[in-house]
Amino acid sequence: MKLDPHFIAETDGWLVTHRADSALPGYLIISSKNFATDLSELSAGTLQELGPLLARVQTNLRQRLSARRVYISRYGHIPDYTIHFHVIPIYDWVEELFWQDPRYRVLESLTEGQGNSETDGAELTLYVWREFCERADPPPATGRTVAEAIRLLRKSMNSSPSL
Repeated sequence: MKLDPHFIAETDGWLVTHRADSALPGYLIISSKNFATDLSELSAGTLQELGPLLARVQTNLRQRLSARRVYISRYGHIPDYTIHFHVIPIYDWVEELFWQDPRYRVLESLTEGQGNSETDGAELTLYVWREFCERADPPPATGRTVAEAIRLLRKSMNSSPSL
């Protein structure tokens, strides 16, 4: 049986893969193996696996790929997709590219009052989606390639006795 090239790791209830249409190394999707559209539809065992799995993925992205931040979110409402979480690493170079791109400065005009930081997770998530997932010609990644990130994460995630 041929291994899915995007496969990273799995538990009894969850599958971890690299987002197929992402040029950002380490952008992962954690999907329920059993079809569900809401957390309340999942078994207690599947739910108990989720927290430790999210922590393990976050730790690996920080330690193995040097992600500065790791955003974990649930989006989507397409009926044919099971519940899944986006795990988005933000590297220093991603944030630098964001600040260098004048198209994203328009976001500054949409805020009123003083924010807590110069940018936030919503803005950087938008940037990653538009530039690394939807563009035909994404910005060049600094450091590891997607294939290298997959190999490294697959090895480190599967060497843990908890998976």
